[in-house]
Amino acid sequence: MSRIGNRIITIPENVTVSVNGNIVSVKGPKGELSTEINRNITVEINETELKVVARNENFKNFHGTANANISNMIEGVTQGFEKKLEAIGVGYRFTLKGNTLVVAAGFSHPVEMEIPAGISVEAPSNTQLVIKGIDKCLVGEFAANIRKIRKPEPYKGKGIRYKDEVVIRKAGKKAAK
Repeated sequence: MSRIGNRIITIPENVTVSVNGNIVSVKGPKGELSTEINRNITVEINETELKVVARNENFKNFHGTANANISNMIEGVTQGFEKKLEAIGVGYRFTLKGNTLVVAAGFSHPVEMEIPAGISVEAPSNTQLVIKGIDKCLVGEFAANIRKIRKPEPYKGKGIRYKDEVVIRKAGKKAAK
């Protein structure tokens, strides 16, 4: 079986986990999340521990995925997730207008993105952005879509990147001589 699937998840005291068929719901201080797991996977709940069990060896890939998803839901409703982005380049900036994020990234018109429900976006400065939420998948997908507007390029390093991302720089034309 999967090693990740075999790990035992401890449930914090302020979190309740319930299983209804193949739907697992997690409720905590920051909100409530639910996910659907494969019907060949069962979730066993003791007082403070949770274990994911696969029916047989053929479902080990769903086994580890279900365990990781439930673990991420528990972490999300207790602590939450956040991604930090920064815009590097002349005129590159983020602006919040209500429920819309406006990104100026060197195009002729600014790019407007609707902020999905369940996510909060903060702009500490006009070149930095903090995306917070309880759903790890939703936070990561929204951050990736913002980064996709203008990926960091390897010659000057301009673009939108994650706060801790390292962009490998290339030498350019001068190195050829």
